[in-house]
Amino acid sequence: MAYVQHVLDKLGRQYPGDQEFLQAIREVLPTLRPVLDARYEKCRILERMVEPERVIAFRVDWVDDKGEVQVNRGFRVQFNSALGPYKGGLRFHPSVNMGLLKFLGFEQIFKNSLTGLAIGGGKGGADFDPKGKSDMEVMRFCQAFMSELHRHIGATIDVPAGDIGVGGREIGYMYGQYKHLTKLYEGVLTGKNLLFGGSLARTEATGYGLVYFADDMLKDRGQGLEGKICTVSGSGNVAIYCCEKLWQLGARPVTVSDSQGMIHDPDGIKVDVLKQVKEVERARLTRYAELVPGAKHIPVAQYPAGRNAVWSIPCFAAFPCATQNELNHEDAKELIKNGCACIAEGANMPSTLEAVDAILEAKLAYGPAKAANAGGVATSQLEMAQNASMQHWSFEQVDGQLKRIMANIYNNAATTAKEFKQPGNLVLGANIAGFRKVAEAMIAQGIC
Repeated sequence: MAYVQHVLDKLGRQYPGDQEFLQAIREVLPTLRPVLDARYEKCRILERMVEPERVIAFRVDWVDDKGEVQVNRGFRVQFNSALGPYKGGLRFHPSVNMGLLKFLGFEQIFKNSLTGLAIGGGKGGADFDPKGKSDMEVMRFCQAFMSELHRHIGATIDVPAGDIGVGGREIGYMYGQYKHLTKLYEGVLTGKNLLFGGSLARTEATGYGLVYFADDMLKDRGQGLEGKICTVSGSGNVAIYCCEKLWQLGARPVTVSDSQGMIHDPDGIKVDVLKQVKEVERARLTRYAELVPGAKHIPVAQYPAGRNAVWSIPCFAAFPCATQNELNHEDAKELIKNGCACIAEGANMPSTLEAVDAILEAKLAYGPAKAANAGGVATSQLEMAQNASMQHWSFEQVDGQLKRIMANIYNNAATTAKEFKQPGNLVLGANIAGFRKVAEAMIAQGIC
């Protein structure tokens, strides 16, 4: 369709350096061709949807433990508010830049739409690395970051959450500074401590929701996870609770990874040990290998060039939970060759475009990130609802709603794929289902 190609060509000229953003656009826009009509083109919906409503960039000055001034860059991309307040995480990592956050924010529009909840899409963060920093240094950075960001957010305007490098500690420091500056006690951040408005099951939500989604996919094919070997990448919040839920459903996760290497534990990842290493000690995975006899640590230096060793381990289901583009075409072929039947994405855009093509061609049960990992943001919205009503729900209430939301996301994507004569293609199904809701809201609200 000429309309799609026109928008792709224009973005390629405008943002040649924003490779992750362009990759996300190229994954989504071609799949929308079956639903695009003259009305969408007349209203320039694609041109409006690929450009953020607002981009905020600012300097963050803070003082380290040596008394030296440090300078970082902070960002917030408020991408689309057609369905509700901007909603999306804050990432603290040296790789953070505007192009990366635009990719994440664009993905968030569709993900949030698929939840069926009243939330728009946004993303933010800073090129600050919390690793190796003291608690006091992290606190001073978070306070300096929020001193600027607080001007642009609010409980019904923009509600950030955590992401890579931003956990409960960082959320707590930022929330304290927001409250100090604004004198408002409101649900402006999600992922908070239970003592001041946090939600039970929020920590577990993305990993649990990912496994719920995979289970729904497999049940639709007459299969299941019980007794199956699974591989998981990453060792952060998503990976930990993905492993936990896999065990609860009778599966056996045998791998996790970090930037220095991977753990292969043939007897199954010991979640209690993994939590001790990553959540309490904040240590590298080499520590897991020290604590668990029989677990093997494979350093990144031993990986084949351009490959992720996690995906060389034979498995029934694979769960990429680390970062973008961690699963390439060769990795996908290796998984397929070894009999993998299911891939569900816990990270944002963890598979390259070439890998996605190979996975779809092989007709694996494939849950793209914007659908499969939406449990975290869905439960964040449930936290917002609890804050707005000054209520506190039980773990079972939240987890029950999470499971229902993930089932609805799967059914919506699967039904839409069938509607457009591509049953099982949840990439197309999720993209069109998410797009239509946002596009119709934008048209109904006019040009403003």
